[in-house]
Amino acid sequence: MPSAILRGRFCLFALLGILCISLGAGSSHVKCIDREKQALLKIIQGLTSTQNYYSSWESEVDCCRWKGISCNNRTGNVITLNLYYDNYSLEGNIDLSVLCELQYLEYLDFSVKNLEGQRIPKCIGSLGHLTHLILDGFAGSIPSELQNLSSLQTLDLYSNNNLIAKDLQWLSHLSSLRYLDLELIDLSQAVDWLQSINKIVPHLVNLSLRICQLPKINILPRINSSTTLEALDLSFNNLTSSTISWVSNVSRNLIDLDLSNTWLQGHIPEALGNMISLETLNLYQNQLEGGIPKFFQNICGLKDLTLNSNQLSGDLYESLQQLSCSENTITTLDLNFNSFNGSLPDFERFSSLESLILGNNNLTGSFPKSYGNLPHLSYLDLRSNELSGSLPDFIGLPSLTQLDLSNNQLNGTISSTIGQLTSLTYLFLHSNSFNSVITEALLSKLPNLSRLDVSDNLFSFNLSSEWIPPFQLEEIFMSSCILGPNFPKWLKNQTALIVLDISNCGISESIPKWLWDLSLGLTYLNLSHNKIHGKLPNLPLRNVKQDFQQFDLSSNYLSGPIPKFPPNTSLLNLSKNKFSGSLYSLCTTLGPKLSFLDLSNNLLSRTPPDCWKGFKELRVMILENNNFSGHIPTSIGSLQQIKTLHLSNNTFSGEIPTLKDCDELEFIDLGDNQLAGEIPAWIGLNLPNLIVLRLRSNKLYGSIPITLCNLSALQLLDLSQNNISGKIPDCLNNLTALSHDMKIFRVNISHPYFYNFYYVIKDPIGGYFVDNAVVTWKGEEIEYGKTLGLVKSIDFSGNNLTGKIPPSLASLVGLISLNLSRNNLMGSIPNGIGQLKMLESLDLSKNVLFGGIPESFSNLNFLSHLNLSFNKLSGNIPKSTQLQSMDASAFIGNNGLCGPPLTKEYCTGNGNNSPNPSITSSSQMNDNEGEESGLISFGFYVSLAVGFIVGFWGVCGSLILISPWRYAYFQLFDNIKDWMYVKVIVFVTRLKRRIQS
Repeated sequence: MPSAILRGRFCLFALLGILCISLGAGSSHVKCIDREKQALLKIIQGLTSTQNYYSSWESEVDCCRWKGISCNNRTGNVITLNLYYDNYSLEGNIDLSVLCELQYLEYLDFSVKNLEGQRIPKCIGSLGHLTHLILDGFAGSIPSELQNLSSLQTLDLYSNNNLIAKDLQWLSHLSSLRYLDLELIDLSQAVDWLQSINKIVPHLVNLSLRICQLPKINILPRINSSTTLEALDLSFNNLTSSTISWVSNVSRNLIDLDLSNTWLQGHIPEALGNMISLETLNLYQNQLEGGIPKFFQNICGLKDLTLNSNQLSGDLYESLQQLSCSENTITTLDLNFNSFNGSLPDFERFSSLESLILGNNNLTGSFPKSYGNLPHLSYLDLRSNELSGSLPDFIGLPSLTQLDLSNNQLNGTISSTIGQLTSLTYLFLHSNSFNSVITEALLSKLPNLSRLDVSDNLFSFNLSSEWIPPFQLEEIFMSSCILGPNFPKWLKNQTALIVLDISNCGISESIPKWLWDLSLGLTYLNLSHNKIHGKLPNLPLRNVKQDFQQFDLSSNYLSGPIPKFPPNTSLLNLSKNKFSGSLYSLCTTLGPKLSFLDLSNNLLSRTPPDCWKGFKELRVMILENNNFSGHIPTSIGSLQQIKTLHLSNNTFSGEIPTLKDCDELEFIDLGDNQLAGEIPAWIGLNLPNLIVLRLRSNKLYGSIPITLCNLSALQLLDLSQNNISGKIPDCLNNLTALSHDMKIFRVNISHPYFYNFYYVIKDPIGGYFVDNAVVTWKGEEIEYGKTLGLVKSIDFSGNNLTGKIPPSLASLVGLISLNLSRNNLMGSIPNGIGQLKMLESLDLSKNVLFGGIPESFSNLNFLSHLNLSFNKLSGNIPKSTQLQSMDASAFIGNNGLCGPPLTKEYCTGNGNNSPNPSITSSSQMNDNEGEESGLISFGFYVSLAVGFIVGFWGVCGSLILISPWRYAYFQLFDNIKDWMYVKVIVFVTRLKRRIQS
């Protein structure tokens, strides 16, 4: 990296300068000047060191002999002040003006961790002898007085994002400058940055503007080309095509170019083809497409090519042909995280390769035998491809130290190949189909091994209980290998162990004491999914070697009370065991580092202690499926970092405690308890990130608060099986996440809870908990986990809701499930329901809905579950493949409905009769259904008889008794008969004439 080269060259240049001064000064020693000594003592009065950095800075000792200080041997003036050391942490608050009393300083490195926001003193511009200035930890604006340092050759103002420069015009006065590092300085307002850099670039050797928020350049200034610039770092900025054009023309002698994370799009810029002297090119994490372009054939000295994390594609073999000119020089080729395809190419002609990183592509086929003929190769990463077959002979790779073949389709045995790699330190083979027995003979050939991952294969370990390995492993992943039934005793000699995962290994004994003692040095212990039984002893609470620890003992047969765990525990998963008793021991020992706690599916009971205020980092808390009772602890409301809270399926009572300060919450599941009271309004006011709200099967009452409509991220809302009354809010259309196509949102609902150890160099493991929830789906209760993010559902069933179904529900076009059954909803079904084209499940049964089924229901092409039974619906069932394929039971209890799939083909009446709005509740209607049907039938026949009598005698009686009426009635019939006869004769005659003509 340019910044790394820059700092290294700073130090080298400084040491050479100091050496020259010392050699030319003669052998006589002059003590430091007292005034400058007093200034240095003022500095240490305000600074603190975690490792006693200033032990040599004693007032009775000549300051020229202090650590980090050198003086001019002839004058005694301090010429070097160096406060930068990797192993020391310096911080504090001092009067920085004392630095300016050291007027003869030539080298100043004031790299301090935390200066509490202090600014660079303007008087530094008066230190005219300075050739090297390195400042770190300052804040505020860069003083323009730095332009007075005309002798300055090296300027490093690394700022950790606290320094700001509104312009860079002052740089143009530094004509001696050779090395410039402004990494992390905020230059977002410095619109003149390129013009200012352009003025000094002819003299620069190394330039770093990494992570500076560079303003976009639309008009390219006149380019001052350089013959000296060798290293340029513009990474982590948003660069335009004009900036790339400047880069390509500023120097043909560039050796090191870093344009990683610069938002480059399209093909790799052709302009880079001008840089024929390049040795290192880093285009990591852009949006580049296509393959490796032909201009790389002109770059013959390339050593390090990093194209990691782009969208490059095409046949890998074809792209590698463009590197033919540098195939003898290239040492690192990183094409990780792209979309290259084709067979794994032959790299034998790349004779200097040291690191080959082709992971996370679409490469297929088997290993070429030539991979055994790369004598300098030390790092080979082919993970996450589609490679198949067995491993080649690796006998020609004497330098290989890291091998990652994980997540492929490789098979066969490994003993004859891996055993040849005697220099291996990292071996990762997880998630393949290897079928091999791991023996002592194989492992004994790998004395340098420190990280081993063979999980998710068909490996079985045949190792003696007395065997002592020749290596000291730091990380072991053996999940789903055959180790049991006993714990492998060879592990107790692995005293350097930091990570141990032997989950799902068929172990069926109790945890031995030596393993518990080994846990003192572990950061991560995973024994889950075995058959481990017995009680857990208390873990050692003192002499723990790690800053944090994670324990996963889930899915075993462990019983008894929960023991004490170390106070630095950050993850604790004891779910799916048989633990019993209370949580008191956890509250007394666990500390503020806890971020993940899962005690679900145990036999825990009593009221949880109200002790959660101290767990400030807790993000995931799962206590579901136990026997907890009493009130939910109010101190849970102080967990400001918590993202997911599972307390379902217990017997908690009382009201929901206030969680208004838990504004990071995304998932709340309090279902299947005995909670009472109203749904709190603060849920919609204070929890803006909520995705899942599940309060089903409690004793909640009152109305649905309209504040829930503020939850724009809400995807699953389940208030079913409570005593909620009132109307459904008309503002539910504000639930934005339900108003869009599901592709916009994530598939699962997961939360990171730790980032604490490294699996492969540069690749941190993040712990993610994937949420799950039980959802009533198509009439059945189903638990969703990895696809829960796709479940967009509203369930208000089993309550006492009244009023109409709000038409605003039609705006929730992302809904795939809607359940309003078993309420007292009235009115007609809104026609807009048919606009919910993603709907797969719709249940409106057992309400008092009337009218017809909207014709728009025929648009519900994904509907596979429908229940409209036991309402007052009438008319024809709309014709569509989906509706006609439903079972007839979906429509029963609606006497006015007809048409397939019902056996009643035709409807009587107009199909739109509305019942009296004062009809009793649907529950009463269903309970008295037979009786009500009898009353309707009796009334119908009485009306029929009365109508017949009145109609018949009203007409016929009048004709019999009143003779003029009778004469006129029959005369009317005679006239109609004569008129119809004449019309028929005329029509027939005209028709014959047309036929004849």
